[in-house]
Amino acid sequence: MRVSFEVNGRQLAADVWEGESLLYVLRERLGLWGSKNACEQGECGSCSVLLDGQLVCACLVLAAAADGSRVRTVEGMEADRVGRAVQEAMVEAGGVQCGFCTPGFVVSMTDLLRRNPDPGEFELREALSGNLCRCTGYVRIFEAAQRAAEILRGGR
Repeated sequence: MRVSFEVNGRQLAADVWEGESLLYVLRERLGLWGSKNACEQGECGSCSVLLDGQLVCACLVLAAAADGSRVRTVEGMEADRVGRAVQEAMVEAGGVQCGFCTPGFVVSMTDLLRRNPDPGEFELREALSGNLCRCTGYVRIFEAAQRAAEILRGGR
C-alpha cells in the first residue's frame, strides 16, 4: 500500500507492507536514520517522534495508521526554535555519550519545553521517564533540559 506523510515539513510517500511500523518506514524507506530502533516495544524512547504534535514511539505506530499525518523527527528539530535550543543544550551539558538514546531525548525534551518552558524537576523527570540511557546516568541529560529551558526563557 502507498502512504504519504508530511515529514519535517516535506511531503513524502512510500510503498509499505500493512504491518510495517512508522519507525521502519522512516528509517528504511525514507532514509531518516535519526530515530533509533532499540527495543521495538515502546519501552526505551529511542524512536520518539511527534505525530500530529503528539509524542509517540514510532515503533508502536503502524505506518498505515500514520498515513496523511504530520511527522516530526529529530532531523526536523533544528528548524524549530525549541528543538534547536535542546540540541545545543545537550551538547553543552555533555548529555551525549554513545548517542543512541539522544534523538529520543531531544524529541521528548522539545515536546515538554513547548508545552512548559519552565518545568519543575518532577515534571521534567516525568516527561523523560519514557527514555532510557545506558551511558550517562541521566544527570547531564537533566542538566541539558534545564539549560534548554533557560535558553528559551532568554537566560543566555
